[in-house]
Amino acid sequence: MGVSVQAMHILHCNNEFARWREQARQLLLRAVPPHAVIWEDQEHGQLFGNEAPLAEPVVRAAPRVPPSLLKDLELAAQYRVAGRWGLLYRVLWRVAHGERAAMLAGDPDGSQLQKRIKAVSREAHHLHAFVRFHPVMGRGGLDYVATHEPAHDVLASASLHFAERLGRQRWMIVSSRDAVWYDGQVLHYRQPCPADWAALAASVKDHDDPLWQTYYSSIYNPARLNPKVMQGHMPLRFWAGLSEGRLIPRLISRTRAGAQRDGQAEAVSAKAGKVIRSPAR
Repeated sequence: MGVSVQAMHILHCNNEFARWREQARQLLLRAVPPHAVIWEDQEHGQLFGNEAPLAEPVVRAAPRVPPSLLKDLELAAQYRVAGRWGLLYRVLWRVAHGERAAMLAGDPDGSQLQKRIKAVSREAHHLHAFVRFHPVMGRGGLDYVATHEPAHDVLASASLHFAERLGRQRWMIVSSRDAVWYDGQVLHYRQPCPADWAALAASVKDHDDPLWQTYYSSIYNPARLNPKVMQGHMPLRFWAGLSEGRLIPRLISRTRAGAQRDGQAEAVSAKAGKVIRSPAR
């Protein structure tokens, strides 16, 4: 017999993995199966009602699971999709009850889990590659500010990449959903993004960066242009936030108009150059 909606446990974890993990642990202790639990998504509002109190534990200790599974679940939790937490608990439940295949790509649940992990890892790479910091001359106690719109919730975890590379520089990355601020020692995460942080990022978002644009124009190789491959590595959704983004359509247009035949950017091919003579023998 199926479990009715009224008998289900309605839980809220505010899209926080640590909170979900504790809730999942309590559910395992009480032997609550996946079909009897619903995690409501924060962005979709409350659909079914208030949380029901959990019964007393029916087992003495939570089943043990591989540490690698918890790492995979934490990564997959950053995949932004309705009902994300239900899949994670289903995989956790199955592995805790001896079905190790549930975490592998050959299993229907494991396939979805691995797909989400791969997408999250790729989005973290996009953040590392396509964030463009703008100097703010100490405004707000910061050295640099950037805007970025990741498709998944990777901002908090993937931004540590910049803390390791920029030393004690103070910087901020803002999205429409959340933001991170590094004070030179500690990374601070906020969801939603504070209004004053968003205002500061908006004030520099559309500033040109002549140095970066000159650099990109100089290294651009029209002879190697392949728009389909380029958009695979640099998706269109990021162009608006890139310093070189407004240059790309013009460079592509010039390439198709003849620069690709020359194998040089227009500014380079127009230069006279000089003849290099071999030394007389």
